[in-house]
Amino acid sequence: MRDVRSTTIIGVRHKGDVVIAGDGQVTFDHLIMKHSAKKIRTMLHGKALAGFAGSAADALTLFEIFEAKLEEYKGNLPRAAVELAKKWRSDKYLRHLDALIIVMDKTDSYLISGTGDVIQPEDGIIAIGSGGAYATAAARALVKYSTLTAKEIAEEAMGIAASLCIYTNNQITLYQL
Repeated sequence: MRDVRSTTIIGVRHKGDVVIAGDGQVTFDHLIMKHSAKKIRTMLHGKALAGFAGSAADALTLFEIFEAKLEEYKGNLPRAAVELAKKWRSDKYLRHLDALIIVMDKTDSYLISGTGDVIQPEDGIIAIGSGGAYATAAARALVKYSTLTAKEIAEEAMGIAASLCIYTNNQITLYQL
C-alpha cells in the first residue's frame, strides 16, 4: 500500500452504529493549505459512507466510479468494492490514481486500494492516512475499555491522531448512518 501522508480517516462500527470521521487539513509538501476540507461523504442516498486519503482529485474520481458501481449493483457494497478494486487495478488510467478509500454501510466496511486490496476489518474499526494507525489504536482501546458510543469513539480517536500526526488536524467532519 502507498504511504499516504495527508490525513486521517476512520470508520467505526460499534453497538449497531456506523460512523466515519475525517480531519480537514490539506497539506502541500510541507505547507498547510487548508484547515476545513471535507474528505468524507454520503453515498447511495445516505445509505453508505466513504472517506479518502491521498490526492483529492484522484479520490473524487474514485468516489464517482464507486458510487456508479453501488448503483449498478443495487447497493451491494461488497460487490461494488470488489468491482472498483478490479477496475482501479486493471485500468491503464486509473491504476495511477494516488488515494485510498474507506467505504461503509450498515453491515460492511472496506478499505479499497489501487493495488487490488479490498480489506474488511475484523473488529469494525478501519482507518487510513498518515494518522490512521494512531486513530485505530485509540479506537480499539476505547471500544475495549469504555462505554462510549461509536460517534464518541471516532471523535476521541481523531483527537488523539490529531495530537500525534502533523498531517492531521482537529477540525473533524463526522457522518453517521
